[in-house]
Amino acid sequence: MVDGTIGMGGHAEQLLETAGGESRLLGIDRDPEALARAARRLERFGGRVVLVRGNFRHLRAIATDAGVERAAAVLLDLGVSSYQLEDSGRGFSFQGEEPLDMRFDPDEGATAADLLGRLPAEEIAGLLAEYGEERHARRIARVLVEQRRRSPLRTAADLVSVVKRAVPRAAWSRRTHVATRTFQAVRMAVNDEPGALAEALPQAAALLEDGGRLGVISFHSGEDRVVKRAFRSLEHAGFVELEPSPVTAGREETAQNPRARSAKLRVLARREAA
Repeated sequence: MVDGTIGMGGHAEQLLETAGGESRLLGIDRDPEALARAARRLERFGGRVVLVRGNFRHLRAIATDAGVERAAAVLLDLGVSSYQLEDSGRGFSFQGEEPLDMRFDPDEGATAADLLGRLPAEEIAGLLAEYGEERHARRIARVLVEQRRRSPLRTAADLVSVVKRAVPRAAWSRRTHVATRTFQAVRMAVNDEPGALAEALPQAAALLEDGGRLGVISFHSGEDRVVKRAFRSLEHAGFVELEPSPVTAGREETAQNPRARSAKLRVLARREAA
């Protein structure tokens, strides 16, 4: 089995427990601290687990290097983990004064502060609209550029302040923080999440053995559309999507875990050989 976004190891642990026996798991993550935490959680499985620091957009090469030719299951859980929101110190959460970083891999690429410090207002508005589906993208981009002329945005709190000034108070949602969509969009842009997903999906499907399954959990309608289109395009190549609509969390689950309310799971299976 392959977990392309192993995070804290929760899904991997359940996969290993359910499969049992001689099952093995390859776990991949861009975040070195997440990998370290997953290693501690999965220590009891010993040699059944191999962990690799990497980006799932290179899934096929990582699997080949690890000696994995075929997999019974591949899982991609998109978005940000609880650890990254609460403990990473990289500005994923809009609740604190953390540095405005937002990189999954702290050693790779430009930070959110770098990105927002150099992009023109039109490009910032575009990514907020496309990745965050933010209705007030242009206003936020305008206020952000005005703010950085006075002083650069350095912390998550600086970005929250910009959003609060830009979005009319009457438009603030009662269910979600006013900066939620902006933070989501900036994080996705910093890590090129849409690009990585588009590259990873055909590689993940190609790894599946006969009857093998690819599960993708997304938290953003744009990502879900990418997954849906990729799955539909593979239907003529020996694959089938198991449900016509994504599986979502029920009331009981969302009550226990409010972050699950926007999760959508799609599952693709390789048809059994005749």
